[in-house]
Amino acid sequence: MSYATEISANLAAIRARIAEACRRANRAPEEVTLVAVSKTHPQEAVLAALAAGQTVFGENRVQEAEGKFPALRAAHPGLRLHIIGGLQTNKARDAVALADVIETIDRPKLAAAIAAAMAKEGRRPDCLVQVNTGDEAQKSGIPRAEADAFIRAARDDHGLPVTGLMCIPPVEGDPRPHFAFLRDLAARHDLPVVSMGMSGDFEAAIAEGATHVRIGTAIFGHRPAPA
Repeated sequence: MSYATEISANLAAIRARIAEACRRANRAPEEVTLVAVSKTHPQEAVLAALAAGQTVFGENRVQEAEGKFPALRAAHPGLRLHIIGGLQTNKARDAVALADVIETIDRPKLAAAIAAAMAKEGRRPDCLVQVNTGDEAQKSGIPRAEADAFIRAARDDHGLPVTGLMCIPPVEGDPRPHFAFLRDLAARHDLPVVSMGMSGDFEAAIAEGATHVRIGTAIFGHRPAPA
């Protein structure tokens, strides 16, 4: 089986699992957007996914995305790129210039940097606030207790186009309480987008109301080893 054929088959399998998870949750499959996480995989992998009908992609690092997506976007106008990794303030302008969605707004300094970059670039990609639902010291995301105030500040003080929330639950334990917390927090702020669920838990996320699931390994395979 060729690389492109394998990616196409993987995408078909994931789409079928999303549809089944939606059926069990009494939801329409169209309510869930699949974000194919192409981080560390070559441009050829993205091309294979595009050929299989995938148009929404996620990248962790702005620099890596800059190497892959400008040419692809020129050839595929419907392509949408999400930045899903932790973002340094010095990369804010690059992210705003490149992305359609920035999923990792998680601190006041970054919110201010993104707002300034939007003013300079004349672009306003959608923004998601990343919430550290497990309050894990090693993880990015605004702490649970600060989330309500930060969401309001990101929208009202910084003027960001906040459309939703994102989380990465703790590896150990049941992710569903974390997904439920994020869903309820988004509803409280009238935010339509809830980005949660990855290769290992996206069906549980769909059951709890995910509108976007971020899936990499189950589509592209394991990440290539560093050179």
